[in-house]
Amino acid sequence: MTAWHYLDGEWVEGNPQIMGPMSHASWLASTVFDGARAFEGVAPDLDKHCQRIDNSAVAMGLKPLFRPEEILELCQDGLAKFPKDAQLYIKPMYWAEGGFVAADPETTRFCLSLYDSPLPEPKGSSITLSRFRRPNIESAPTDAKAACLYPNSGRVLREAREQGFDNAIMLDGLGNVSELATANVWLVKDGAAHTPVPNGTFLNGITRKRVIALLQKAGVAVHERTLTYRDFQDADEIFQTGNYGKVMPITRIDQRDLQPGPVYRQARELYWSWAHGG
Repeated sequence: MTAWHYLDGEWVEGNPQIMGPMSHASWLASTVFDGARAFEGVAPDLDKHCQRIDNSAVAMGLKPLFRPEEILELCQDGLAKFPKDAQLYIKPMYWAEGGFVAADPETTRFCLSLYDSPLPEPKGSSITLSRFRRPNIESAPTDAKAACLYPNSGRVLREAREQGFDNAIMLDGLGNVSELATANVWLVKDGAAHTPVPNGTFLNGITRKRVIALLQKAGVAVHERTLTYRDFQDADEIFQTGNYGKVMPITRIDQRDLQPGPVYRQARELYWSWAHGG
């Protein structure tokens, strides 16, 4: 894997060691990050990802060291190190070196990573229901893309894979659908798209918001609302949106098979067209 990182004022290659055993982030979890994509010569919504990493830093009590516009410029510098059509993951990250329990914002550090990461093929995936739930803002920093939230997603994935599924739907504390372990989730019923309304238990994804706007502009009814797992079991289509794979079909829920449907296909085509300037 080819990887370049902007760290401490210079570009370094490989996998540089950036934390020690006394670093706040390595034992008290003060890391926030963001993830953007570059592929086929485009990097859609990269400016929004650069803004969100600073928002996440503030939410975690860290001190942003760069303005979003400066991070965007660094991203462009990093992209120039790869072939134009490379499929990359772009990951800015902040963390604290010092502090006890509460991070000391004055010790905030920054690293920007760009590395080879092929987009997954839209072959379809399988999902089930997880017994693990998403926390709310009163119990976890759900308003940040914080690394400390991801062990919960990790155990959801392990549980799902042990049961023969690729991913799982997570509920919120009230028993309504929140998201998948790794992406925002959608259903289609009678030609209309439905996705859980943001309620403080998951990030209102950048790709999610982009797809909402594109579908609405194309005349598709989109409903952000409270959804139950039963709604997904009865859906005509299910798909997911997120930075890693952008717009991807879900082709099985529990023991019920589904086909990639027309609204999913339209969402994916609209996103790719928009990303390439259409």
